[in-house]
Amino acid sequence: MKRIIAFSFALLFLSCAAQKTKSKKVSSADYLKAISTESLQANLNVIAADSMEGRDTGSEGQKKAGRYIINFYKKHGISFPKGATDYYQRIPAAYLNAKYHENLNDSENIWAFIEGSEKPDEIVVISAHYDHVGIKKGAIYNGADDDGSGTVAVMEIAAAFQKAKNEGHGPKRSILILHMTGEEHGLHGSRYYSEHPLFPFENTVADVNIDMIGRRDDLHQKTNKYVYLIGSDYLSSDLYNICEEVNKKYKFLEIDYKYNDKNDPERFYYRSDHYNFAKNGVPVVFLFNGTHEDYHKATDEVSKIEFDALTTRTKYAFAIAWEIANRDKKLVVDKEGGR
Repeated sequence: MKRIIAFSFALLFLSCAAQKTKSKKVSSADYLKAISTESLQANLNVIAADSMEGRDTGSEGQKKAGRYIINFYKKHGISFPKGATDYYQRIPAAYLNAKYHENLNDSENIWAFIEGSEKPDEIVVISAHYDHVGIKKGAIYNGADDDGSGTVAVMEIAAAFQKAKNEGHGPKRSILILHMTGEEHGLHGSRYYSEHPLFPFENTVADVNIDMIGRRDDLHQKTNKYVYLIGSDYLSSDLYNICEEVNKKYKFLEIDYKYNDKNDPERFYYRSDHYNFAKNGVPVVFLFNGTHEDYHKATDEVSKIEFDALTTRTKYAFAIAWEIANRDKKLVVDKEGGR
C-alpha cells in the first residue's frame, strides 16, 4: 500500500510539473539568446564571399547563394511554405527585364515557412533581398552590408523561431521568410510576390523588412547603437507602438526616425522591398543603418561589418516579429499611408 501511495504522489508531482512547464509564459527574451554573433558571421562569410560573384540577379553566383540559404533552412528543419512545391518562387527573365531591359536571367525569390500554432492563416512576413550588383570592371561587389547583413539576419531569426517551435513555444501566427531577388534592379522580386502572393494580403499581418544593418553611417560616427526605422507608423498605430515598446523593454538601440518622412530627399521608404507590401495595405517596418562610404562599392566587405551592431539589430527585429506573431489581436490597420 505504501508503495502504491508513493507511486501515486510521484505521478501527481510529475503531472503538476508538466502542467507548470506547459503553462509557462514565454517571451522573445527566452529566444533572444538564440541569435548568435558567431552564426551571423559564419553565414555572412559565405553569402558575401568572392565565390558568390556579387550575387547579381539571375547570375550563377546568386543561385549559389540561394542554395546555401536553402540548405541552412533544411539543416534547421524549416520547410518551404504550404501551397508551394519547393523553396523557390520562380521569376522569369521576361518579367525581370520588362521595365528596364537589362538582359537579366531567370531568378528566384526564396521562401521558408514556420506554421503558426493558433492562427496559422495569419501571416507575418520577414524579408530581405539576397541579390547585389555582381561584378563591374573585374571587381566583385560582395555587398556584405547591402544586403548580406539583412540576409543572414533573416536566416538567424528564422532559426530562432524554429527553435521556439521545437520547444513547444512556436509563434501563434505563421512566419513567412522571404529572400527577395532583383531588389537592386528595381524591387522586382517583391513586386513579383505582390502580384503573385502565396498568401492573400488580407491575411498578411505585417512585413518586417531588413536591408543593411551591419554598419554605421556618417551621422552616427561615434556609435553604432542606433537603427533607422521607416514606415512603422504609416498604416498601423499598433505596429509603431510595438516597435517602441519592445525597444524600451530590452533597451536595444536608439531609434532614429530621420528617414521616416516620405518627403525626405533620400526616399528610402520607396527604395526597399517593404514598399511593395505597404502599397497593398500591409503594415511594414524597415530596419536600416543608413548608407556609408562603401555603399554600392566593391569595398562593401565582411571585414567592415560591425558584428555587435548586426547582432543587436537582428535581436531587435526578432523581438518585433515575435510580438506581432504572438499578440492576441491582429495588428489594426487604422491609417491610410502606404503609398
